Amino acid sequence: MSDEALPPRLEFRVDDPSLPVLRPLIEPTDGYLAELHPTGNIEPVSLAALQRPGISLLTARVDGEPVACGACIDGGDYMEVKRMYVLPACRGLGLGKQLLEAIEHHIRRLGGRLVRLEAGTAQAEALELYERAGYRRCPPFGEHHANPRSVCMEKALA
Repeated sequence: MSDEALPPRLEFRVDDPSLPVLRPLIEPTDGYLAELHPTGNIEPVSLAALQRPGISLLTARVDGEPVACGACIDGGDYMEVKRMYVLPACRGLGLGKQLLEAIEHHIRRLGGRLVRLEAGTAQAEALELYERAGYRRCPPFGEHHANPRSVCMEKALA
């Protein structure tokens, strides 16, 4: 038997948002976004809303511990990505990119062909991530309205 430690194991899965182990991912999201958007331009997604049909919560887990999450919501002719969040201790490791790819893969499996999202202008890192992943600005959609502090984006999935 080797003394070498095994590398951390990263996995993505669709999870039940009501699991207590996910609270450290779900609960801080609103506070984090409120810090970035002090004007109150935040529409929280409640735990009950995350459990409705047509919504999937994906988590990234390292050695079984949840470290990032994001939801996708069926909007009819598109799927919307919401509430991507990476624990502060895990930021800068590329988890956001990998989680977004896992969400897109999940959307493809569900038959989705168009992904949309909305992010605040103060979320520079998120906007950069989305642009690098091929998302382009689009007009407001669904419940989102024109707002100078908000950017709507979309990407067609192949």
